[in-house]
Amino acid sequence: MDYLPLFLQLRSQPAVVVGGGRVAVRKVELLLKCRARVTVVAPELRDGLRELVLKGALRHVADRFHPAHLDGAVVVVAATRHRDVNAAVSAAARERRIPVNVVDDAELSTFIFPAIIDRSPIVAAVSSGGQAPVLARRVREQIEALLPAKLGALARFMGERRKAVQQSLSAAARRPFWERLTSGIVGTRVLAGDEAGAERAFERELRTSHLTACAATGGSGLGEVYLIGAGPGDPDLLTLRALQLLQQADVVLYDRLVPEAVLQRSRRDAERIFVGKGTGDHALQERINEQLVHWARKGLRVARLKGGDPLVFGRGGEEIEVLAAHGIPYTIVPGITAALGAAAVAGIPLTHRGLAHSVTFVTGHVLEDSSLDWRALAAPRHTVVFYMGVAHLARIVAKLRAAGASADHPVAIIEGATLPQQRILRGVLATISAIAHNANVAPPAVLIVGEVAAFGAVDALVPASARDETSAASGALA
Repeated sequence: MDYLPLFLQLRSQPAVVVGGGRVAVRKVELLLKCRARVTVVAPELRDGLRELVLKGALRHVADRFHPAHLDGAVVVVAATRHRDVNAAVSAAARERRIPVNVVDDAELSTFIFPAIIDRSPIVAAVSSGGQAPVLARRVREQIEALLPAKLGALARFMGERRKAVQQSLSAAARRPFWERLTSGIVGTRVLAGDEAGAERAFERELRTSHLTACAATGGSGLGEVYLIGAGPGDPDLLTLRALQLLQQADVVLYDRLVPEAVLQRSRRDAERIFVGKGTGDHALQERINEQLVHWARKGLRVARLKGGDPLVFGRGGEEIEVLAAHGIPYTIVPGITAALGAAAVAGIPLTHRGLAHSVTFVTGHVLEDSSLDWRALAAPRHTVVFYMGVAHLARIVAKLRAAGASADHPVAIIEGATLPQQRILRGVLATISAIAHNANVAPPAVLIVGEVAAFGAVDALVPASARDETSAASGALA
């Protein structure tokens, strides 16, 4: 290890930056963020630095560098374009045993600035020892994507309650308590911005935490449930929040629309339970509800992983009612619903100023619902997306035609949207049933009906793997 990672406390401490250009601006802003007392030594300053001087945020010495400028400083940065000046700054700092950084010159530096992930008071730093700063920034970006934006709020929440925990729990009980707090109900509430709910959960946890319970079970009290939208299938389309909660869930209940690639993003030691529904198995939802309650009452964190979005034809509302009735905390994580994923891979705008002013999502399982306004669904300049409609395609076509839709009304079927085996088939109401039959279309697939389904500029926009494979066939059948 070439460098010892350290975090310096610079609050109210004198720091000197030599140089008044663009690079100096960045370093000055970083030092000011740490609340250091910054002095900039430079004959002239850039606009950004001049504004800071006018605001009284820093002191400016309008002079060429002299070693005496470093007297009393606890940290020094050389940020000029002249290596001889930078070398003089480095030599003067070393003589005074002051840590010095010469920008983009590790040889003249005694410390380097890392790539920083700031979730204050949580701060993470990544360094390549000055050898590959671009790579260090890339690693920083990857780490930053995994850390919740409100992680700092959670750290402050915990810090404000340390004394209460010390007074209530023995030393042996504190660590498991804090571990449960960070990854359990309290942490989830803080990260969701619900500090009032987090405070209530914290008080409940603190009251019910006892050393014997912690030693016997590794946890105490009630667990929680995460209703997570898994998106249309591509694991890269999972939201960051979904990934974070999948990594802390103890149990994952998943359905048949969740591919293995998405399941692999969950915690390795989590128990995975398949709860996929079979056709006509109406009692299965009740058994799923029972499992959610069962595992949460064991004090575990339960991820209910659903294809698409949990609140769009996913029965998430029914599960919310059950959880609320049993007093079980839950968090809802939206996902990219099938309609949006399918439209994206096909390059179909569900709304378009010249083609469609509105869009309706309909499930193919309720075709006989008397509340469905088929005349509105068949209207021009309106897009309809049918979920789970492939098995009922002939009836959907018949009802739309009977409601006034023309035979040449455009239609698209997207099968396995965002998955490697995805297919896009296009036609019109008069031909789409034959096209689907000849192509042996199978679920999961969505049906998009409306002028947008024939949107003409798609082939240049979508990946080659997602290009229409039935455009010629649809023309022949038409």
